[in-house]
Amino acid sequence: ASPRSVSRATLASEPPLGPRAARAADAVRDVPEPPCPLRTAFQRDRDRILHTKAFRRLKHKTQVFVAPEGDHYRTRLTHTLEVSALSRTVARALRLNEDLVEAVAMGHDLGHAPFGHAGEQALDEVLREGHGRRFEHNAQSLRVVERLERDGRGLNLTREVRDGILHHTGSGRPATLEGQVVRLMDRIAYVNHDIEDALRAGVLAPDDLPAEEVAALGATTSERLTALVADTVEASREADEIRQSPETGQAFLRLRRFMFQRVYLAPPASVESGRARGVVRALFEWFLAHPEELPPASEPDPVTRVTDFVAGMTDRYALRVYRRTFMPREGPI
Repeated sequence: ASPRSVSRATLASEPPLGPRAARAADAVRDVPEPPCPLRTAFQRDRDRILHTKAFRRLKHKTQVFVAPEGDHYRTRLTHTLEVSALSRTVARALRLNEDLVEAVAMGHDLGHAPFGHAGEQALDEVLREGHGRRFEHNAQSLRVVERLERDGRGLNLTREVRDGILHHTGSGRPATLEGQVVRLMDRIAYVNHDIEDALRAGVLAPDDLPAEEVAALGATTSERLTALVADTVEASREADEIRQSPETGQAFLRLRRFMFQRVYLAPPASVESGRARGVVRALFEWFLAHPEELPPASEPDPVTRVTDFVAGMTDRYALRVYRRTFMPREGPI
């Protein structure tokens, strides 16, 4: 081999990994590509995701509260970055592939609808009721990277990254331990950070948090994240899956149920969610009746085309289109 080829091989090599880690050298793409001299296959996947329009739109998509006015509330973008940070910490401690967990984390919510889970529920309802289909944001995230980005050409990501994106939620389990890390850290991130946002919004007071779970996991976001991440590392160190210890896992599930009861399914989030669902349903039905108003796309099926367009909207763009379409304008016509 020439000095140039040896140099390239060395530059693109991975750091030492444990025996359970996924190897970028073994990664498979649907369309084969020559290797990059500077980046592994998973690093290239991460970079491709970071440069997508869908990733940039995450900064204006809701995490919990619909279109919050404060500057310090989480968005889908900050949530994604936090999931990536937690996942990389776990991966490094377990000697798994940090590049793979980062790529999966960066891509896991690309297909999320506007207005968080309220928008996802609205799209699922309208598709189920009128068209016999379902909407799941994990499947839509996979569609974004496979079919929608790059003007319909997709990103040609590796199989391992696509598997992690698809199975970060739902009934299936990721094929790699790295994908399993992201699946668990996604839940740990949103529960704890949503607590912080709920406290900031006055939806919860510190004394409202369940005492038993606070004693087990910690009184602050930092304490809880430290405890949950450390527990995951210790419980998974000798296991063939990524998991939590029984005690910590049960405490976390109880804390998650508390958040559903007191925040996600309670006012004011529930009131705003109802309004958000109405906006998404109205937009879907209107664009289905007026396909000439959709941007150009290669997708021939009108229902899929409308789903792609509405699911890709940010909160503020959805509200702007809704006002323009359904609300009377002031002044002379």
